[in-house]
Amino acid sequence: MNKFCLTVACESTRGIVAAISGFLAENGCNITDSSQFDDPQTGKFFMRVSFVSEEGVGLEDLRAGLAEVAAPFAMQYAIHDESEKMKVVIMVSRFGHCLNDLLYRWRIGALPIEIVAVISNH
Repeated sequence: MNKFCLTVACESTRGIVAAISGFLAENGCNITDSSQFDDPQTGKFFMRVSFVSEEGVGLEDLRAGLAEVAAPFAMQYAIHDESEKMKVVIMVSRFGHCLNDLLYRWRIGALPIEIVAVISNH
């Protein structure tokens, strides 16, 4: 089974979660984790959904199908395969304890990322 992550940002309105979860269910996907946030100051809605494709639907097919779901909401969205490590630049300030923590988590596999650079202002 392929594991994917979907991130969404758009104007807050009724029906967004239903449209996304319905689309995923119709395409043989099972949601394993979901987080959402509505910002009342900006009127924006943000969502992150992790899911598995239990019927083998591929990334490109999901992207194409989601375009139809996203259009009525003017969604900005991205889907990526969770097996592919994200390239990350770490930016740090004077104190090294946060960098040490991130590097330790990366080394033990708790952060599935590819660190391409570390940038500091000190």
